[in-house]
Amino acid sequence: MKYAVIIEEGPSSVGAYAPDIPGCVAVGDSEEEALRLLSEALVYHIELMREHGQEVPEPTTRFVEIEVEPCA
Repeated sequence: MKYAVIIEEGPSSVGAYAPDIPGCVAVGDSEEEALRLLSEALVYHIELMREHGQEVPEPTTRFVEIEVEPCA
């Protein structure tokens, strides 16, 4: 399955999460590290959901980018 992932850059770290899988997040020193850690975390998170009889959500989140011009 492919899930949309949100990447948030902070002052000293990078966070990543998949909105369709609540509670599964990762933080790294770089985008690459955060995405690698999130990928690993998603595998284990989904595995635990299945072990506990929970339904794994289908990917439904989409994203688009829109450009806006700042008001003067």
